[in-house]
Amino acid sequence: MRREFFADARVVFDPRIADADPLESSRWEDMRREFFADARVVFDPRIAVTAPFNAEDPLNVPVSVDASALPGVDEVIVFADFNPIVKVLGFEPFDAAPTLGFRLKLQQSSPVRAAARTADGVWHVGGAWVRTHGGGCTLPSAGSSSPLWQQHLNRVSARLWPGVGHGERLRLRVIHPMDTGLAPGIPAFHIEELAVADAAGKALVRIRAYEPVSENPVFTLDLRPGAADAGPLRISGRDNNGNRIDAQVQR
Repeated sequence: MRREFFADARVVFDPRIADADPLESSRWEDMRREFFADARVVFDPRIAVTAPFNAEDPLNVPVSVDASALPGVDEVIVFADFNPIVKVLGFEPFDAAPTLGFRLKLQQSSPVRAAARTADGVWHVGGAWVRTHGGGCTLPSAGSSSPLWQQHLNRVSARLWPGVGHGERLRLRVIHPMDTGLAPGIPAFHIEELAVADAAGKALVRIRAYEPVSENPVFTLDLRPGAADAGPLRISGRDNNGNRIDAQVQR
């Protein structure tokens, strides 16, 4: 029953849906208090979270979030109930679809959830259980042991191609160790913010990343048709040590 609640995208949303967590997590009430305070929260099958049922590599668990079936999404956050650092990332789809693909680290088996906030202040929550042997958050990154990573830190590689609905799909990769600070002797070192804008400076999407995002993160997002002008896209951001990210994506 847990998987069926979120797997069938044809389910019709019922605003009277029960408050009981469909993933039956013992930490759901903690998550509700931490992220939503007094805001209204509903479990909504229109928020699709796709992830492997069994993740072999806890350092690189592929996840995709799709809230495009829900109109008027202003913000999306992603979190994992049983991670030592539960918040994974957030993004604001200014002129992009409310969809995002990425990879995260899991310390143990956990629900991975996405919550989308609409203009009326309601949070719509979907999710999926991911089972793993764990340890992903307390292991050092491969980059932290390499003498070469400093030469390539925050280097961006990206690609654009036609996406769904005649918009554009953007996939970008940033070289960064994304250390959680939970491995002995290795401080937290991670990207904090990543923004995509068109050549005129119009913001298209902003991503706020936290420690559980995987090393050398790859993000896949969909720009709306006509969202950007014909010039190059600009990728900008920073990490928690103040190092800047600045790149262009040519069409």
